Amino acid sequence: MTTSETAEQLRGWFSGRLPEGWFEGPLEVVVDREEVSVVGRLPEPEAGPDASQAERAALAEGHIQRFREDTRDQRIAIAREAEHRFGHKVSWGADCGDRREMFTTLSVPVMTRLRQPERRVLDTLVDAGVARSRSDALAWCVRLVGKNTDEWLSELRTALEYVERARAAGPQA
Repeated sequence: MTTSETAEQLRGWFSGRLPEGWFEGPLEVVVDREEVSVVGRLPEPEAGPDASQAERAALAEGHIQRFREDTRDQRIAIAREAEHRFGHKVSWGADCGDRREMFTTLSVPVMTRLRQPERRVLDTLVDAGVARSRSDALAWCVRLVGKNTDEWLSELRTALEYVERARAAGPQA
């Protein structure tokens, strides 16, 4: 099964499993080797017509926090079901207005080999106080690249889906 098919299957399962009214619109489900992230859009709470941008942002933040607390036990039970069924840890998040908050996420160690010039980049970020450690500096670099090359990465992921489908349709060894 391809990554996109797995994500579609998981999106379908979570959409059918979650209680009515939790989220509006389709769920966003992202799958990798270790984790399934499930993010839903909460209805935006009503703000007064004179509400400032800061007040609206705080209202969305409070709404997300209330949802997080009110649904904690159910989310844990559903995550356990999914983890048993699909073999991936589940993390949760919510969007409200233009704010996104992830409640739980995995932090997975990744081995890498870096040459001295690459290590010096990480050490510079640590020395400048941008990151607490080389590990934090590397995560910062990955986020920065992801942010600045989002369109390119999206095209690459789409191309990989076609490769996965072609492999699945090909002869089996």
